[in-house]
Amino acid sequence: MKTIKTKQLVLLSLFICIEIILAITPLGYIPIGPVRATTMHIPVILAGIVLGKKQGATCGLVFGISSVIINTIQPTPTSFIFSPFYSLGEFNGNFSSLIIAIVPRVLMGYMSGVIFNLLKSKLNSYTNVIISSVISSITNSFLVLAGIYVFFGQAYADVKGIAFSGLIDLLMYIILTNSIVEAIVGTIIILAIYKAIKNRL
Repeated sequence: MKTIKTKQLVLLSLFICIEIILAITPLGYIPIGPVRATTMHIPVILAGIVLGKKQGATCGLVFGISSVIINTIQPTPTSFIFSPFYSLGEFNGNFSSLIIAIVPRVLMGYMSGVIFNLLKSKLNSYTNVIISSVISSITNSFLVLAGIYVFFGQAYADVKGIAFSGLIDLLMYIILTNSIVEAIVGTIIILAIYKAIKNRL
């Protein structure tokens, strides 16, 4: 039992180190015009699948904190949404920024572990990995965008140069394009890594 716990602690430390490396290099937050795509969700989901929901949530917390830091020191026009320490003219980040930056990422890691464990006896492990990865990744994106709408809807619409009435359409477009692409690419990478390490776990 002690050996298993030590192994899990080592693996959790490894996943956290990977998160930090991604965060401090261009590999974690990839600039695409005025926004950023991310690969930070990959270690979070994988940690939840391999180590369990609590460890996945821990990695999600690292992701969330790194998002606050990156959006503070390397801001984009919408960084006030993720950082209470950044403002753009009349638009200011606040405590809600922390909720958007951190809560969905923690829940993503937690959910990947919960879903994988629930489906363990019903599906083969590879199918389980795919389902767990896609659902948790899309859920993260949905919660972030829902948080934007609830807490910063008007400000986000103003920065994007659209009417508030058109914000839902924009957020749905982001889900159907960026979010799904991130989920698919992330799932492919997660599945490949899982296949490579499965027999060593």
